[in-house]
Amino acid sequence: MRVIEFLDKSAVHYEVSEHPPAFTAQQMAAAEHEPGKYVAKPVIIRADGKYLMCVLSACYKIDVAALKSQLGAKSVALAEEKEIGALFDDCDLGAEPPFGNLYDLQTIMDKALEKDDHITFQAGTHERAIRMGMDDYRKLVQPKVLEFSYHVTS
Repeated sequence: MRVIEFLDKSAVHYEVSEHPPAFTAQQMAAAEHEPGKYVAKPVIIRADGKYLMCVLSACYKIDVAALKSQLGAKSVALAEEKEIGALFDDCDLGAEPPFGNLYDLQTIMDKALEKDDHITFQAGTHERAIRMGMDDYRKLVQPKVLEFSYHVTS
């Protein structure tokens, strides 16, 4: 997996854990016994025809209008599964890590994640997670921080 090789070369501390197959960020949060606010999910969008990776907490959804406004884009749409599969050829579909820089994508992180001390995310498969410090994540990815999500209540 590209992300593990990258983390090893970057010499940052991270932990890998195995869990039963989880196909959503909220399922992974439950499997990892981690509050959803610390589980980062990447969502791939097309803004004016260009792919971007948006990273937000598992318990949040993208406010497309807010994102469009903050990007200054004419159009913003969620990427389709076939597009995502082509971009992340080394990952299980839906288990992409939040490292857009490894896939030549600009990464935009939601402001709601900014103050968290760590994040947990899928490591390219539905059975493996990585937990690492937020400071290390931000140093390695250098995401642009915008406010583009809203909390989902059950």
